[in-house]
Amino acid sequence: MKTAPTATDNELPNPSWGADLSAKEQRNVSEVLPSASLLRGQKTVAIEHNGALYRLQNTRAGKLILTK
Repeated sequence: MKTAPTATDNELPNPSWGADLSAKEQRNVSEVLPSASLLRGQKTVAIEHNGALYRLQNTRAGKLILTK
């Protein structure tokens, strides 16, 4: 399984992705995961976080929506 590149030395693997992030936020990014690796060809996936269930949905417009 191929892993996503990791950020080192405050650099993001895709500089345009972090254009709107502050320097502090960029330091907190340790890995960039392509949405396709989470969705795996599905339109919606469930994500369990701290005992709560969230739904990650890919819209027709290509946007992502995360709802609880």
